[in-house]
Amino acid sequence: MPEANTAMFEKDNFNAEKYVKNLVQDCVGGPELLQTKQKIQGLSDTVSSTLKKHVYQNYMQFIETAKEISHLESEMYQLSHILIEQRNLLTTLRDESLLDEQKNIIEEQSLDPNVNEEQQNRKAIQLIKESLLGYNGNLDDKFFIHESGLIELDSNDYRPICRIHLFLFNEVLVLAKVKHDKKLEFLTEYETKKIAVINIKDLDGVNKNAINVITSDGARIFQCINASTKQEWIDKFEQAIKFHQPTKPNPRKKGQAPQPPTSLKFETVVTPKPTDNELLALSPTASEVGRVMVENLPPDWLVTAPEEIQAEIAQRHFEDSLALLQRCEEHLARDSSFRGATEIGEKVRTLKSSLASVLMHELSSSQSRSLQAALRSSRRPLRLLVEMEKSREACGILLRVCTSAIRTSQRQARRNNLAVSELFFCDVALVASEFLRAFSTKAACTSALIVWCNMELQHFASQLIKHYLTKDTQLETVAKVVEGVREPCLKLREIGLDLSYHMEGLLRSTLEQLLDEARYRLVDSIGRTEDPWQPYNLQTKTGLRALLKEFDTLGIDFRAYVTGDTWINLTQATVGFCRHLIQTTESCAFLAKYDSLQRDAETLIRELFLSQHSTKPPNSLNADIKFVAKNKTYMVEVLLPIAMNRFERIAGKKPELLAELQVQLRTVPPKPKPRSVYQTDVL
Repeated sequence: MPEANTAMFEKDNFNAEKYVKNLVQDCVGGPELLQTKQKIQGLSDTVSSTLKKHVYQNYMQFIETAKEISHLESEMYQLSHILIEQRNLLTTLRDESLLDEQKNIIEEQSLDPNVNEEQQNRKAIQLIKESLLGYNGNLDDKFFIHESGLIELDSNDYRPICRIHLFLFNEVLVLAKVKHDKKLEFLTEYETKKIAVINIKDLDGVNKNAINVITSDGARIFQCINASTKQEWIDKFEQAIKFHQPTKPNPRKKGQAPQPPTSLKFETVVTPKPTDNELLALSPTASEVGRVMVENLPPDWLVTAPEEIQAEIAQRHFEDSLALLQRCEEHLARDSSFRGATEIGEKVRTLKSSLASVLMHELSSSQSRSLQAALRSSRRPLRLLVEMEKSREACGILLRVCTSAIRTSQRQARRNNLAVSELFFCDVALVASEFLRAFSTKAACTSALIVWCNMELQHFASQLIKHYLTKDTQLETVAKVVEGVREPCLKLREIGLDLSYHMEGLLRSTLEQLLDEARYRLVDSIGRTEDPWQPYNLQTKTGLRALLKEFDTLGIDFRAYVTGDTWINLTQATVGFCRHLIQTTESCAFLAKYDSLQRDAETLIRELFLSQHSTKPPNSLNADIKFVAKNKTYMVEVLLPIAMNRFERIAGKKPELLAELQVQLRTVPPKPKPRSVYQTDVL
């Protein structure tokens, strides 16, 4: 067909039936009509090929467009962050310009020198509750300390996130978001006894005037307006933390009047420190005074130690900060009679609590990683927390991290159709080994590992039942799943962890139900197909050789029953049942390794065998009685012993029910005595 005629197919009024009628009328005879058909077919193939090329080109262009859109989206995201940063910067500049007028909400509205401290506190709390939208907490029994507006920064790249207003009380820290209409929307609150504050060092204006507040939700970084505001917040946080110390008085009660100092202090001495020779030249009284002055002053390294510890924590030099903390504690334990020892001791305790919070946050921050990566990253904080006597808290966090990592890997393994059982027990062994290594000196933590293993095993068993041991699951699949669980579970004994009995108990009820369902289903399938009760003809020698080879792998040899070139002197149903029984016996034997399932597994094999053994030819079929008896004898004398040996070899236990069945079927009932027609039992 000429290519010029293809244009008619593109017309709106094209009629296929009319076009075919015209072709038939124009063609003379079958050959021309066939030739025309071939031309149309060739044109159709060309159009189809062209269409595929166009679809492929459109698909490639779609992919390229999607990539461009992705790049554009990334650029727009970066541009959005830049705009947000510029907006926050302008907001900060505006706040600095209005700092003198709007520095503190409470100071403008509540603080009055003519009222006492109790009334000022109540009035401040009332104003805070009125200004917070969505806050339902109780502040009546709290003591207000400080509040101001800050900017929250991203903990990764220090980008501004939003404007935050903080209200600090003696027991809680309330966070509120500053909305566009200057109203405060409540976000969250934290207990002050569970938070720690770290002074972040200024780095070329990147995180200038920032503090790191360690909370139960992780680290939150806030940027202050200037350095003085930052220092004020640090002091106020320290004041709030001191409220939880039992030696401090009630914050609402006024303290006692200052008492005169009882120890000798030289705060106003401006003379230079005398040398040793000068001290010796002094009178005994003066020497004693100088000795007292020297002894009452702390060493220089101890005075600067809190600031150094803060810097080490901020720079993530945890080992150095812990070493310095321990050095300070040891010195304070030996000598605490110098001036300012109590204040330095409180700072050291606060910093130690801050370091523990940072280490716990560092330990819990590896939840999104793989299990191996999480365990590697946890070794450093674990070692330090154990050294700080925080073993119980550390082991709880570690096990929660491992739970998250294991369950994530299990979900990925199920989606990728991987061996979930081997992966799970390998992960459990890895966690147990790492746990015992980290807490080898803390025997009390071992109980936490045992409880965790039991909980994870319960969750794993529930997921295994949900995804792999559902109703109507084939018995062969069930056996593979159970064997896949048993082998890696037994390997845990190498590290002293035996979970086999617990695993058997978790799967027992489900496996019993599956065995019952399989028994009803398999027994019901016996006799569904008609059996001609004649020798099995394989039709070809190749087919016979293939069948003999197949049954050799099952431990069955039919060569003694081969007759002729292609015949087996057993029925086709008997041959098929041999294959079916051996495969079912293998599956049941794997399940019978659990002692609680052995009887159910043997019952299934027994009823399946009896169901096939009891089948008889119909009365309408003229079957050879001797041939029928030969099939039944083969099943009892050959097939059943092979199945029993296979069961014992796999399960490692003797099938007692099957042995009883064999004895029962081998017992031939006695024949009745022949009776004479001339004899009678009647007297």
